[in-house]
Amino acid sequence: MTADYWNHNTAFHPAIVRDAGRRGGRALDVGCGEGLLCARLAGACREVIGIDTDEQALARAKHRLEGLPNARVLARDITEPDLPGRLGAFETVTCVAVLHHLPLEEGLAALGALVAPGGRLIVVGLAADKSPWDWIVSGLCVLPVRVMGAVHHETRDIGVVTTRARESLGEIRAAASRILPGARLRRRFYYRYSLVWDRPREAA
Repeated sequence: MTADYWNHNTAFHPAIVRDAGRRGGRALDVGCGEGLLCARLAGACREVIGIDTDEQALARAKHRLEGLPNARVLARDITEPDLPGRLGAFETVTCVAVLHHLPLEEGLAALGALVAPGGRLIVVGLAADKSPWDWIVSGLCVLPVRVMGAVHHETRDIGVVTTRARESLGEIRAAASRILPGARLRRRFYYRYSLVWDRPREAA
């Protein structure tokens, strides 16, 4: 699949790309899958690297990124020491529907370490419904989400690995406050949340 498509994750791509474009520089997409967000970021950033551990998805991503000289994908895990620019070299780090595949606290710490001083981490994630309020909100979203899916001709299965979320929004918020002080977490449409963290600039 190399054509564009729409689903509950790609719905957030335009805002992510606009935000990344304000900083430009280098962008890293963690868990890039078949590369759609990388391709879109390539029009807004000087250099884009996507990483994933799924070889089949990466093969499709490489095909999608052909002809984009500033974008590439690598078979890497965020905890690997040979990740290019691992120690805070990316003005934008994105992670869409991937954090729930990782150990939460280790994943947040590794993502934060990738962000350059003055850069930004943008996570769009899934949380488990555990509290009564979680279930109420999710229930209220069912009809409007289905309507939007029909309007946009939603592509649900893009052939990448999926898994259920483990942690609730409250648990994610608590972990983020410990590991990434100042992170801003919001419940979003399409059963998603957003987490944005700005790494402070280094003192002169």
